[in-house]
Amino acid sequence: MNDQELQAVVEELSLKYFQKEFKHRAYFNSRLKTTGGRYHLKSHNIDINPKMAIDQNVLIGIIKHELVHYHLHLAGYSGKHNTHEFKYLLQQVGGSRYAPRLDRSFKYLYRCSHCGQKYYRKRRINLQRYVCSKCRGKLIQTR
Repeated sequence: MNDQELQAVVEELSLKYFQKEFKHRAYFNSRLKTTGGRYHLKSHNIDINPKMAIDQNVLIGIIKHELVHYHLHLAGYSGKHNTHEFKYLLQQVGGSRYAPRLDRSFKYLYRCSHCGQKYYRKRRINLQRYVCSKCRGKLIQTR
């Protein structure tokens, strides 16, 4: 997928889910490493991480998320993640709240034996000293 195809998808999703036109520019930005996308307040453009285009459903969820920022800002509301308007509109359109973790540069995987919470780490941790942050259960190294 290139920038022109992305622009067409963003315009289509904006009309379909928000019933409003997307009048600015959407493009891929390979410098985005940890985020799925970014909405620029001054230029109203949207950047999308090209790694998110691997899965179509993930890409659509991220575009919806950025369009929520876009349309709320243009309507005069705050586009911050913690506002009621943002959460409500994101739920209405079915956008993704968080970008999936694609960078699998971790070496160790730990899992809580009680609640199943997963912890990805680059360094090894002392299992005698550390416990689960959610339930204080015992951690087990699975990888």
